[in-house]
Order: sequence, then structure tokens, then C-alpha cells
Amino acid sequence: MRDEKRNSTRKRAWVSGAAAFVVAMAGVSAAHAETVGGALIKAYLNNPDINAQRAALRAADEGVPRANAGYLPTVSATANAGVSSSINEDAGFGVPGKTTTLPRGYGVTVQENLFNGNKTFNAVRQAESTMLGTREQLRFTEQNTLLTALTNYMNVMRDTATLDLNRSNVDVLKEQLRQTKDRFNVGEVTRTDVAQAEAALAKAQSDYLTAQSNLQASIANYRQVVGDQPRSLAPVTPVSRLLPSTLTQAVAISQVENPAITAYLHGVDVALLNVKISEAALYPSVNLQGSLTKSFDPSGFAGGSKVLVGSLIGQISIPVYDGGATYASIRQAKEQLSQQELTADSQRDKVRAAVVAAWGANTNALGVLRAAQAQVKAAEVALAGVREEAKVGQRTTLDVLNAQQTVLQARLALVTAQHDQVVDSYTLLSNVGRLSVKSLGLGVAQYDPRVHFDKVKSKQFGVRTPDGR
Repeated sequence: MRDEKRNSTRKRAWVSGAAAFVVAMAGVSAAHAETVGGALIKAYLNNPDINAQRAALRAADEGVPRANAGYLPTVSATANAGVSSSINEDAGFGVPGKTTTLPRGYGVTVQENLFNGNKTFNAVRQAESTMLGTREQLRFTEQNTLLTALTNYMNVMRDTATLDLNRSNVDVLKEQLRQTKDRFNVGEVTRTDVAQAEAALAKAQSDYLTAQSNLQASIANYRQVVGDQPRSLAPVTPVSRLLPSTLTQAVAISQVENPAITAYLHGVDVALLNVKISEAALYPSVNLQGSLTKSFDPSGFAGGSKVLVGSLIGQISIPVYDGGATYASIRQAKEQLSQQELTADSQRDKVRAAVVAAWGANTNALGVLRAAQAQVKAAEVALAGVREEAKVGQRTTLDVLNAQQTVLQARLALVTAQHDQVVDSYTLLSNVGRLSVKSLGLGVAQYDPRVHFDKVKSKQFGVRTPDGR
């Protein structure tokens, strides 16, 4: 009767462990659970990496009106005032020998470039390419942040389930040790069996502490990316419906849509236009300057004289020789273009390799999950059999302990498989280039970089940014 009660207690402990595993992976309460969508929205709105990249994009937007300024004239105003004194040492009787005047004046000068070897034209195009490349860098940052947030979300779920399983394992092994000691006291087992149960319990307690530390680290990483503590995380399903149907299609899409590639392609455009800008230094520059100046008492004599001077001057500057600096700059720009092209090709290969690897992991994830589920069922059946055989002396305490650990490892493998299935699908979607709040259907307005650009692209006056700073 006593043994049956203990066996019932031990069985309840294992059932409790299984229930804890199910609760951790399925969510405590749907009404109060944090969904993955809510976590991703928090990361999208509040993550400092995303917001910093948005600020970098707004700064890049200002490069376009700055380059467009080359088409517009520059206007400067001048003013002067002073005191002039002259002494006539040969002055005769009745003629003043000293004269003091107040020369002063003001004017305005306007200068317009008429031709500079298309430097301004190419500078505007370069600024636009830089801005578009920075937009792709923002999209790349958003993808990485969303993927990191999802991964940390799943890490917390995995480590929570792992901790619960290890806690239940400690409870089971404590009960196992008590039973073994009782049997030792009545002479059914030896001191060796007790030592084996004690060793198993010590290891289980160590694993529990390790799982507790891992969970704390995952919670800290979650908070760093999402900006909030995780609370009762709800289950997540893979995004299989958003993925391409074949590997060939996935690779083809990634070569066009992955922001890591498109950002480098815009970088190639920037480098090409930099060559053209450097070559503009070999062409003549034509400028037109007009000025209007009004002076009072300019001659140094009193009498209230006024002079109004206007001028319109055309100027052409032809480069002849600068010690080879311009030619060196052009060659340097061409080498930088080659470097950027090679880097873009390298990035294409990296993305392709990442897509192939992610495709393989995602394809195998379901098979791994099914194998883990089968492993758990088989291990539980084996454990039940070993326990029954141990009652009639056909199995030792060590056999029971080993069977219990096999079940634990199988359940931990199932937790990891469920974690990996979700993370692998999101990773593939990110490598293809389609992980975004829009594709995921998150209930948040997507950041539109065109709003800021449209406000500043033609702005010629004012130091305040569109948000009032």
C-alpha cells in the first residue's frame, strides 16, 4: 500500500512536469498572454536600432536638397562704414587743412554657375542613390530586429519549458531517492543504489540551476530588443504560407528583394557617380556674377557724394595643371567602384548561401519535430516498462534512473524542435527579403520614409526639421 502511494506521487510529479511543458509552449491564458505580434510591434516602434537608422535616413534625405542647391544662385549682401580723415599741409589762408568724412555703403552680389562639367547633375543623382541605399539599410535593420525579437520570444518560451521540465525532474528524483533509501533500510537494495540516486538528483539540481540562468539571459535579451518584460507568451506558428514554394524561387526572390543586396547595388550607383563627379574637375567651369553697390562719400571728400555701381561679369575657368591630383582622384574613384561591385557580388553569394541553408533547416524542421514527438512517446513507454520490471527485480535502480533521463532528454529535444521550427521559418522569410510588418499583417502603420523626404526635398529655407526640432 505504501509503495503504491509513492508510485502514485511519483507519477503525479511526471504528469505535472508534462503539464508544465504544455503550458509553457501553449500559453497560460489566451486572454492575458503576450502574442508574438504584440512583441514585434513593440520592437518595431521602440527599438533604438530601428529608430537610429530612421534618423540616419532622414539625414540622408537632406543630401538631395543640398545637392540641388548647386543649380541655384548664391546671394550675398555686404555693408561697410568707417571714418576717413585727410590733412592738406599746403592749404592757403582760408582753406581748411583737415577734412573728415564718413565713407559707407552697401551692396548685393549674385553668382550663378552655368556649367561645371555636369558635377551638379551627377551630385544630385548621387545624393538620391545614397538616400535610396539608406532606405534599404533601414529595411535591413527592420528585418534583423523583427527576426531577433521573434528569436528571443521563442528563446524565452523554450527556456521556460526547459526550466519547468528540469524542476519536475528534480521533484521526481527526490521521490526516487526517498524510495531507494526506504528500500535500502529494509535490505532490498544496496548502498550503491542509494549513491546512484543521489548522483542523479545532484545532476538534476545542477541542470535546473543552469536552465534558470539561461532563462534569465533570454529574458534580458528579449527586453533589450522588445523593450518590455515577457509575460505569459502565447504560442507561435511557422510562417509557411508566406514562404516561396521552391528553393529556386526563394533564391531568385532574394537576389531582387533582399535589402542586404539592394543596399549594395545602390552603393554601386553612388560609386559610379563619384567617378563622374571626379571627372568633372577636368572640364571648364563657367560662372556669371552680378553685383550692385551704393557708396556714400567714397572719394574721401565731404559734400555728400553718392556712387551707384553695377556690374555683370562672366567668368570661365579652365583647369590646366594641378600636379596630377585630379587624375589620381579619378583613378581612385574607379578603383572604389570596382571594389563596390565586387562587394555587391560577394553579398549576392552570401545571401544565396543563407537562403539555401535556411531552406534546408526549414524543410527539415517538421521532420525533426515529428521524430522528437515519436521519441517522447517511445521513451515514456520504455520508462513505464522499466518501472514495472524493477518492481519484480528484473531492473536495477540505475535502469530506472536512466529511463527517466531518457524521457527528460526526449522532452527537451521536443521543446527545441518546436522552437526551431518557428525560428527557421522566420529566418528563411528574412533571408528572402520579405520579413516586414506588412507581410506579417501586424496591426501597426508601417514607417513611410517618403513622408519626410517629400517635406525636405525642395526646402530652401529654415533650420527646423519637419518634426519641429
